[in-house]
Amino acid sequence: MTKAFTEDSLHSGRQIWIFDKEYISEFVYGGIDGAVTTFAVVAGAAGANADIIWVLIFGFANLIADGFSMSVGNYFSVKAERDNFEKHKKIEYWEIENLREKEVEEIREIYEAKGFKGELLEQVVEVITSNNDVWVDTMMKEELEMTKDQKAPVKTAFATFLSFNVIGIIPLLSYVMSALFDFQGDLFLISCIATGIALMIVGYLKSEVTQTSHFKGILETLLLGGLAAFLAYLAGDVLAAYLL
Repeated sequence: MTKAFTEDSLHSGRQIWIFDKEYISEFVYGGIDGAVTTFAVVAGAAGANADIIWVLIFGFANLIADGFSMSVGNYFSVKAERDNFEKHKKIEYWEIENLREKEVEEIREIYEAKGFKGELLEQVVEVITSNNDVWVDTMMKEELEMTKDQKAPVKTAFATFLSFNVIGIIPLLSYVMSALFDFQGDLFLISCIATGIALMIVGYLKSEVTQTSHFKGILETLLLGGLAAFLAYLAGDVLAAYLL
C-alpha cells in the first residue's frame, strides 16, 4: 500500500521515536553497517564451526575498531564538506569585491535562464546585488549548487558510532548470554533472528526519513543484510574445509 502524505506530515517535527531526524541518516548508516559486519563475523565463525570465545573476540574487536573507524571517517567527511563550502564562500566574496561586473552579469544570466526578462530581470539583479550576503548566498546555491550542511561533524560521528555499536552488538547477544550464563540453544539461529529484527527496525527508520514504503525499506535492508551474512557464512565454511 502506498503511503499518503500531506504537507504537514512531510515537514512535521524533528523526531522519529526518540531519534532526531537531522541525524537519522547517520543512525541508519551506522546501524546497518554495524549489524551486517558484526553478523558477518558471527556467520563466518559459524560456517567455520569456531568456538564461542573466538566469536566474541572477533565480534567485539569488529564493534570497537570498525565503529570507531566509521565515526572518524564520518567526522572528516562532514568536516571536509563544510570546509570546502567555506572556501568557496570566501572566493565568492572576493569575486564580488574584485570582479563585480562579471559577478553581476552572472546573476543576470542565472535569472534570465529562469525566465526573467526586461525590467523585472533588472529589478531582481539590483535587489540581489545590493546585499553582499544575499548575493554570495545566491551564487553558492545557483552557480555552484552548494548548500551548507548544518549538522555538526562531532554529532554525526557520535550518531554513527552509537548506532554501529547499539545495533551491531545484537548479533553477539546470544553468544554473550551463553558465555555469561551458560545459556543453551542454537546460538547462530537466535543471532540470525535477532539480527533480522534489528535490520527490520533500521529499515523502518530509513523509510521514515525517505518517506517511502515501510515494506520496501524493511525488505531491501533485510535482503542486503542477509546477502552479506550468507556470503560471510559461505566464506567461513569454504575456508574451514580447506584450512582446518
